[in-house]
Amino acid sequence: MDLHPRLTGPVVTRPEAPRIKEAAKLAKRSWRTKAGRFLVEGPQALREALIRHGEVRPAPATLPSQDDSSRLVPAGAILDVWATAEAADRNEELLDAARTAGVRIRQATADVLATLTDTVASQGVVAVVERLDVPLTDVVTREARLIVVLSQVRDPGNAGTVLRVADAAGADAVVVTSSSVDLYNPKTVRSTAGSLFHVPVVTGVGLPEVAELARARGLQVLAADAHPPAHDLHAPWDTGLDMSRSTAWVFGNEAWGLPAADRAGCDGAVAIPLYGRAESLNLASAASICIYESARTIHL
Repeated sequence: MDLHPRLTGPVVTRPEAPRIKEAAKLAKRSWRTKAGRFLVEGPQALREALIRHGEVRPAPATLPSQDDSSRLVPAGAILDVWATAEAADRNEELLDAARTAGVRIRQATADVLATLTDTVASQGVVAVVERLDVPLTDVVTREARLIVVLSQVRDPGNAGTVLRVADAAGADAVVVTSSSVDLYNPKTVRSTAGSLFHVPVVTGVGLPEVAELARARGLQVLAADAHPPAHDLHAPWDTGLDMSRSTAWVFGNEAWGLPAADRAGCDGAVAIPLYGRAESLNLASAASICIYESARTIHL
């Protein structure tokens, strides 16, 4: 097979190639956790990853092997990238971004990349990236104005969509509790559309820990929950809720919302008024409305 003039060879043609086999293990949550790395698929996500990589590794460097235990790799650093020749032809600006970031893209066949993705039709670009999460105390600070917390959210698409909304609304961070879906699930990563590389993220913490620290740092902790008693999002003054305060929003499970204990651990619950005949809103829609209401009042 001919080598594309803007990709690095030799061309990877075997799924059994050592680095491909190691990368394929990242499809499993347990291996992602152990390795501290995850897979990024598609030009859009990789474009944002390259920007982040350029920020954390401004100069080209020899990347460590997949089994390197030194872990002296910055969060968000790109460790490997593979692309098909066809994808390279379609994404010349991506190749330029890779060169600017000092990242070499290795050429691979479509069959090889298919072993690294769970999509029906691969977009022809896959990367291995170092995890991005930061400690809770780094983001829940007295300067933080808007924190988004996902508790027992199980759907990867919903989690990724809420993170994308948080990014658009200028949130300070997104916290994904230990009871929620893995933030680095390939479906979650895809659904963030690159926003994963923009917003500080925290994983593996409990909701009580988040709520306690948020209150200690001066944030109010609000549960998005329609069950009474609850403040009306569109008339918060009627019940004394100050939406201009720094807020940590807590969003619960898609099917059953927040358990009573989780709701009790918040400072109050807020309901979105329904003016039509819909019985309820789905998680991503409800989260979008609440997050943007806080963003609107914060930025007035």
